[in-house]
Order: sequence, then C-alpha cells, then structure tokens
Amino acid sequence: MKIIKLLPKTGIFAENKDIAREIRIKYITPTLEKNEEITLDFEGVESATQSFVHALISELIRNFGNEVLNNIYFKNCNKSVQEIINIVVDYMQAAT
Repeated sequence: MKIIKLLPKTGIFAENKDIAREIRIKYITPTLEKNEEITLDFEGVESATQSFVHALISELIRNFGNEVLNNIYFKNCNKSVQEIINIVVDYMQAAT
C-alpha cells in the first residue's frame, strides 16, 4: 500500500487545486491503475477546501467508478476534513 503524506505538500490548509491535481496525477492514479491501495494521510492538515478535495479525488471516481473508493483510504482526518471528503464523495456518487 502506498501512503501519501499530504502535510508536506499542502501545509496545514489544503487549498491549492494545482497541488491536488499534481498529487492525483503523480501518485494516486498510477497506484490505482496498478490496482493497488493508497492511503491519503491528512495528519497535521487542519482544514481543506472542497475544491482541493474535488481536484484530488473527483476525476478518480469519474474514471474508475465508485468502486475506486475501496482502494483509497483517508487517514488522520479531523472532523472538518472528513466532512469535506464526505461532501465530495456524496456529490460524485450521485453524479455517476
């Protein structure tokens, strides 16, 4: 399982959509294409914008389907970050 620590890439406030896109393209997509699991570790990330999370995972759900969520783990998310992830996941599942 691949683990991506987001804090060094995002800082305590994950808001930059370009960074989210880069993480998705460089790390997440290649891992999922190999049918491997990936953990997105939010330790130290105090908050994230909906647009950051959308840029991070929405295209994955669109391209791989809802079942891709079985291979993506969200670790060390505080309540605020977890709520944002849930909003994006619910939106994308309703859209597919």
